[in-house]
Amino acid sequence: MRFSGFSAQDFKVFDIPSFQGRMAAIREEIRPKLEALGSMLRPEIERLTGGEAFAHVARHARRTVNPPDDTWVAFGPDKRGYKKHSHFKVAISRQCARFLYEAGPEYQDKSKWLTAWKKKAGDLAPTLKKVKGLAWFKNEHDEEPAALLVDLTPQEIKELGDELTRTRDGQFVLGRLVSESEATKWGGDEYTTAALATFKTLAPLYRLR
Repeated sequence: MRFSGFSAQDFKVFDIPSFQGRMAAIREEIRPKLEALGSMLRPEIERLTGGEAFAHVARHARRTVNPPDDTWVAFGPDKRGYKKHSHFKVAISRQCARFLYEAGPEYQDKSKWLTAWKKKAGDLAPTLKKVKGLAWFKNEHDEEPAALLVDLTPQEIKELGDELTRTRDGQFVLGRLVSESEATKWGGDEYTTAALATFKTLAPLYRLR
């Protein structure tokens, strides 16, 4: 299957109220597209990051009652999973598609990454501020960003890294979104172009160790 984009119906899947109904629609309608998108992006992400990458499509295995508000394909350096590493993600939810870099709650090297970020943020922040639409998301599942980076000072951007270790569930998420109304007009090429442009900008964060 070649990824050709998401339809209006794909976004409406997240209006299905029942757990079983929404999960079935995600499995049947969205997951195959995410798998195809993952196959398309994986070799390009390896070129961007200079290392091996694996695509992981969300299974939502921990959920049994509440249906997910979004679903995604994530890219990380470990074949067994992505959550213990910083990673890239393409996510779809009711209102938008998002292209994200995440260091999440289960990231195993939070302190080490934060130390590296503190050293490099002064050099990276001015470039990040120049990228149109690039934003900070307080939570990986949020459809609306907490702040656009263009509106923050380099010091404020640097301090966002502290969110990763502020609490046990701390996370650091940067990326950009495209609204559902715009995303439904896109084909596969537009998605891959937008994803890779975003990931290229954020690749220095992915490589921080």
